[in-house]
Amino acid sequence: MENYSIRKIKKEDNQAVAALIRAVFDELNIPKVGTAYEDPYLDLMFEEYNKPKSVYYVVEKDGKIIGSAGVSPLENEAETICELQKMYFLPETRGLGIGSQMMAQCLQSAKDFGFEKCYLETMPFMLDAQKLYKKVGFEYICSPMGSTGHTSCPVWMLKDL
Repeated sequence: MENYSIRKIKKEDNQAVAALIRAVFDELNIPKVGTAYEDPYLDLMFEEYNKPKSVYYVVEKDGKIIGSAGVSPLENEAETICELQKMYFLPETRGLGIGSQMMAQCLQSAKDFGFEKCYLETMPFMLDAQKLYKKVGFEYICSPMGSTGHTSCPVWMLKDL
C-alpha cells in the first residue's frame, strides 16, 4: 500500500480512532464486554496516551486513519513491563506489512521508554495477529498479567525487549 504514514495520534484523531476500533470489533464479532471496546477512554485516546512512557500511533492514508496501536505501562505490574494496546487495522490494510511496521515502531518506543518486557492480550480466533506477534518474539504465557480489565481476552503473550 502506497502513500500511507505512521504518526503519533493527535487530539483531532480521537473520533476516527474510536470509530476504527469499534468497526473492527463489529466486523470480527469480537465480544464487547470485557474487552477494549468498553474502555472508558476509547473516545479520548490522545489524552490517554499523552502520559509518561505512553504513545499511540495511527496509520494514515489519504487523510483517513486505517490502523492504530500503542504502548503504555501495564497497570498493576512492574514498572519495567509495558503493554501493546489497541492494535487494530481496517480490512484493506491487512496482509500488506503495515502491521509489522507498526509493531516495530511500538516495540522501539517501548525500548526507548526503558521497558524490559512487553505484554499483550488477544482473542483466540485472531490467528493472523498471533502469527505476527510470534514472528517478532512474543511467547504465550498461561495467565494474565496486570489489571487490564479485559476479562474476555483469554490469550496472553509476553516478549523480552
